[in-house]
Amino acid sequence: MVNVGQSNDCKDCGGKYILIKDEEDPRLAMFNKPLPCCGCGIGWCSLLLGFVCPLIWYYAAILYLCSYYHKDPRERSGLAANAIAALVCTVVTLITVAAIYL
Repeated sequence: MVNVGQSNDCKDCGGKYILIKDEEDPRLAMFNKPLPCCGCGIGWCSLLLGFVCPLIWYYAAILYLCSYYHKDPRERSGLAANAIAALVCTVVTLITVAAIYL
């Protein structure tokens, strides 16, 4: 039976705390820290800022295509959203330019 708040694994803390890291896979401990950019991540902040300056969508799309999300898989969805936004922006711009000049 395990007492709540007690752990026999932690030698340094006197048994009062439970370790957060995973003993089987230490790579999982790196996801305990919050994402940059106010906790939303680079991708979602870039998506929101892209409505002010669409060039930010292209920068984040390049990060997505260069597999930046391998550093932190939580960034993948936001960077993919930027790639889609950049694609839509490009298509709308091309249609607008074609309508004006043709």
